[in-house]
Amino acid sequence: MKKTFLVGAVLLFGVSISLTIGTRPAAAQGPAGVGASSAAQDSLPSLHSLNPIKWVKKDSKNSTDTLGSRTEVEKKLTPSLQAHGILPANATATDACAPFTALDECLATLHASHNLGIDFNCLRADVTGVHTSADVSGCKFADGEKTQSLNKAIHQLKPDVSAKRATRDAEQQAKADLQAIGG
Repeated sequence: MKKTFLVGAVLLFGVSISLTIGTRPAAAQGPAGVGASSAAQDSLPSLHSLNPIKWVKKDSKNSTDTLGSRTEVEKKLTPSLQAHGILPANATATDACAPFTALDECLATLHASHNLGIDFNCLRADVTGVHTSADVSGCKFADGEKTQSLNKAIHQLKPDVSAKRATRDAEQQAKADLQAIGG
């Protein structure tokens, strides 16, 4: 009888604790039903403003904002790149740099391709992971859809070259191109 009473008390105590811990205020769940998403947006504070990362302004060294929009910068760069033989006469920087998220990466890839005699389409596809309509059938890729750093792509396509030095030189040339049109 003592065991039954003890087991019953323990079970009762456990159930009461789980009920106490398991209860949460219903107001925290937000509205439900038709139109709930718009009602939730109206009643809840904006969460993006609470993100401390967004409170800090980012200082972007490679931003083209000071030079104008990216398209304008690419239009300014095209004649210079064509004059130096980095871009063919029938190509534009806008078309060549379309798969790149950052213009300086595109310029570094263009310079590395020109300096080392590597097909730009192969190098671009290797660096961006984007295969455009350009013929890349003669290119060798480590993993066709994965992006690689310029350093690794150069090493893969031209293993007899110092990829680290070639990358550094190409990045310096890209930086100089951007500085030349900016000021």
